[in-house]
Amino acid sequence: MASQLYALSIAADQPERLAFFWGELLGREIAADTDLLPGDDPGFRIRFEPGRAPRTGRNLMHFDLTSTSWEHQERTVARALELGGRHLDIGQLPEEDHVVLADPEGNEFCVIEPGNNFLAGCGFVGALSCDGTQALGYFWSAALDWPLVWDQDQETAIRSPRGGSKITWGGPPLMPKTGTDRLRLDLIVPDDEARQSEIERLVALGATIEDDGRLLDPDGNEFRLLTVV
Repeated sequence: MASQLYALSIAADQPERLAFFWGELLGREIAADTDLLPGDDPGFRIRFEPGRAPRTGRNLMHFDLTSTSWEHQERTVARALELGGRHLDIGQLPEEDHVVLADPEGNEFCVIEPGNNFLAGCGFVGALSCDGTQALGYFWSAALDWPLVWDQDQETAIRSPRGGSKITWGGPPLMPKTGTDRLRLDLIVPDDEARQSEIERLVALGATIEDDGRLLDPDGNEFRLLTVV
C-alpha cells in the first residue's frame, strides 16, 4: 500500500503569520495554530513550520490558484495584497494573463486567469506547480499511486484518483538549487513497520537516503515520511 500525501510543509520565519495569510486567502480552517486543513477538498494539509534555513533564491514549488471569472481573479489578487502579499516580477510577459504574487515571506504563487482548461475542475488550489524532471513526475506517480494526467514535452502532472489539486513538474531547464528546500512534501504511513517497508519501496523507485537519514527524491529534493500520531 502506497503512503499517503499528508501535507505540504513550508518553512516560515513567522509560521502563525503565514498560516493566517493563507488560511484567509484560501478560506481554510487553521488547526494546531499553523496547519491549514483541506476541508471539503480531497487534497492535503498545508503546514507552516519554523524556518529550517534562510531563504535563498526562488522556491522550487508554488501554488497556482484558479479563477472562475476576471472579477474573481481581481478579488483574489486584491485580497492577497490586503493580507500582506505583494506583486512579484519573475520575468513574466506583459501579454500573459496570470498574476504572479508573493506571500508576506516572499513565497511565490500565481493567480491563474479564468478559462484555463488544464486546471478545470481542480478547485481553488488548482495545482502545486514544481520545478522538476519528467522522471520526477513518474516517481511521484508511482510513490503516491496517483495516475499521470499529463505527460508531454517532458512536462508531467499527477492527480489523486479522488480529485483535487494537480501536482505538476515543468521539465527542463531546471532552476538551480540554492540552499535548503523550504517547501517539501510530507507523506504518512500507519506505523514504524509500514514506514520501513515504504522506505524500501521508495528507494526501489528512485529515492535516496542521506547519511543523516533525510529522504531525497530522484531530483534531490527532500521529503519526509511520517507515521500516524
